[in-house]
Amino acid sequence: MFSRTLRLPWSEFIDRVSEPVLRKLLDKLLERRVIIDDEMDLGGVRSRADKARQVIDVVRRKGSQGSSALIAALCEVDPCLSRELQLM
Repeated sequence: MFSRTLRLPWSEFIDRVSEPVLRKLLDKLLERRVIIDDEMDLGGVRSRADKARQVIDVVRRKGSQGSSALIAALCEVDPCLSRELQLM
């Protein structure tokens, strides 16, 4: 269910998420032990959209638990965007 939910607003998430929100999402995912330190590095990625794609790709590889954690973190960090993406 969560992987499907994460896949549906994918392009809209990429278009609308800000870099500060992406950084906060990564911090939350690291705190919740969904990702490891090496997966937090977005240094080689230039555009904000590419960073958003990379975050989604990393989390989708974690399965439904990772997707669930990303959705929960997004709802906490950016409730407005979460409502717009119909995740709340």
